[in-house]
Amino acid sequence: MTKKNAQFKQGETVVYPKHGVGEVMKIETMEVASIKTNFYVVKMEQSKLTIRVPTDKLEQVGLRKLSSKKVIEEVFGILKLKPKIRRIMWSRRAQEYDAKIFSGDPIKIAEVVRDLFRKTSQAEQSYSERQMFQVAIERLAREVAAVEKTDYFQSTEKIETILRNK
Repeated sequence: MTKKNAQFKQGETVVYPKHGVGEVMKIETMEVASIKTNFYVVKMEQSKLTIRVPTDKLEQVGLRKLSSKKVIEEVFGILKLKPKIRRIMWSRRAQEYDAKIFSGDPIKIAEVVRDLFRKTSQAEQSYSERQMFQVAIERLAREVAAVEKTDYFQSTEKIETILRNK
């Protein structure tokens, strides 16, 4: 998914797996223990968080460019599929969903959104299922919005419409 030497420019929109979509504000050099290191300063709009990512640690951190329109089309395809609910303990499923959400991979996040979505006619979700669904759909909607150049609310509505109409 990430290119070996992905270089980001100031103002570029990027995805940080643990926090979602952000913008590269600047590239700065800091000296820590007499070692100079370059950092990408990434502002995460939704969580009001600023993250400094060492430029030589992009692989480990997983900082990446936004997905392509082709990947977002794949995401929509996944959302249209029937949910795959494994018959295992919720705690184990929750761990798997968490891993998918925090992988930063929009395909895996779409699987979580699809699997946790409930139509109003379906059984009520537990609190933790609803919480996890909210985290996943927010993460996915923010990337969809950035790729399609719309806003978060429009992309959330688009995702929910796909889910309701399958």
